[in-house]
Amino acid sequence: MNEIESFDVVVVGGGPAGATAATDLAKIGRSVMLLDRAGRIKPCGGAIPPQAIREFDIPPHLLCAHINSARMISPSDRQVDMPINGGFVGMVNRAEFDEWLRTRAAEAGAVRRTGTFTELVPTDQGQVIVRYETRGNDRPVQIQEVRARCVIGADGARSKVARQRIPGADKMPCVSAYHEIVRSPKNGEGGFDATRCDVYYQGKISPDFYGWVFPHGETTSVGVGTALSGFSLRTATDDLRKAAGLADAETIRREGAPIPLRPLDRWDDGRNVVLAGDAAGVVAPASGEGIYYALAGGRFAAQAAEAFCATGDVRSLKLARKHFMKAHGRVFWVLGIMQRFWYSSDKRRERFVSMCADPDVQQLTWEAYMNKRLVRAKPAAHVRVFFKDLGHLLGIVSAK
Repeated sequence: MNEIESFDVVVVGGGPAGATAATDLAKIGRSVMLLDRAGRIKPCGGAIPPQAIREFDIPPHLLCAHINSARMISPSDRQVDMPINGGFVGMVNRAEFDEWLRTRAAEAGAVRRTGTFTELVPTDQGQVIVRYETRGNDRPVQIQEVRARCVIGADGARSKVARQRIPGADKMPCVSAYHEIVRSPKNGEGGFDATRCDVYYQGKISPDFYGWVFPHGETTSVGVGTALSGFSLRTATDDLRKAAGLADAETIRREGAPIPLRPLDRWDDGRNVVLAGDAAGVVAPASGEGIYYALAGGRFAAQAAEAFCATGDVRSLKLARKHFMKAHGRVFWVLGIMQRFWYSSDKRRERFVSMCADPDVQQLTWEAYMNKRLVRAKPAAHVRVFFKDLGHLLGIVSAK
C-alpha cells in the first residue's frame, strides 16, 4: 500500500483567505497543500482598499480599474456623490486575482492540488486525513487522501470543513448575492462612469441590503443581495440594469453565492481545524466587503496554524479569531448596527443617503474604509456627525 502523503497544513479553498494562509505558511518553511476546485469564480464586486494593496503586496497590474467616487441612490432616486479626495478604491477581476494569489502560494513553496473536498477523518495520532475528489477528462472520479497536522478551512460561506467540525457552523446567517458581469459601455456613454461605483439603496432592488454597479474596466458587475427568502434576485438585477442604463449591455456570465452576515462565534474545533475567510463569516456588514477581510483572516489563520504546529497546543487555534476580532471586531459591530437600522425601510434608506451628502460623513467613511480602522483623530468631526445622525434618527433633519 502506498504511503499517504503528509503535510504540516492542508488549506481547503484557494480564494484570498486560503491562498494567503498557504503563502504565509510556505514562506516560513511549513509543508503546505492548497486544495481548490477547478473553474471556481467567486461572485464579487471586486473592490479592494489601499490598505489591502499595501498590507498584502498586491501588484498594480491586477487592478483593472481605479474608482475615485461612489454614488448613492435613494428610494426616491436622489443621487449623492461621495468623491474620494486624494485616494482611490482598486477593482479586481476575481478570476485573475485569485489565480495570481494561488500562483504566489505555489511560488512560495505550497503544493497546489485541484479537487473537491469531501471529508475529514481524524487519526489516532491526533492528525487528520483530508479526502477529496479529482476528475479527469476520460477517467471516473477518484478519491484522494493526504494527511495533515492542521487543516485551514477557507472553502466559503457554506464551508464543508466548518460543517463537519465546527459547532454552529451550519446555522451561519447569510445574504444571497447574485450578479451579472456585463460588457462595460464606453466611459461617458449613457451616463456611465468607469471611475465611479453606484450603490442603490432601494427596497425594490433589495429589501434589506443594496444593489451595486461596480466597473471593472472592460466589464462591470451589476448585482443585488438579500436575506429575504423568495425575493427574486434575477428580477431585481433586471430592474437594476434598466435603472443604470445597462439593460442592453452584453451579458458575459451570471453568478450567485451566499455572503455571511456575521463572524461565527467559534473558528476552531479544539483539535486541529481552524477557519478563515467566508468560512469564518468575515464579510463586513452593511458594505458586504469581503476581500480585505479574507486576506486578513487568512493571515491570522496561518499564524494560529503555525503556533499550533510549533507547540502542539490546541489553544493556539483560537488565536485566529481572537486576533481578527481585536483588529476588526469594533468595525464589524458598528457596521452591523448600521445595516440593521438604516436598511430596514425605504424611509430610513432615504435618510441614510441624505446623510451621505455630509462632508464630515464622507471624510470619516472614506478614511475608515481606505485604512481599515475607525478614525479616532478627528473628535470635532465625530461630534458633528453624532448630532447630525441624531437629528436624522429623530426626524428633525429633512431627508431632502
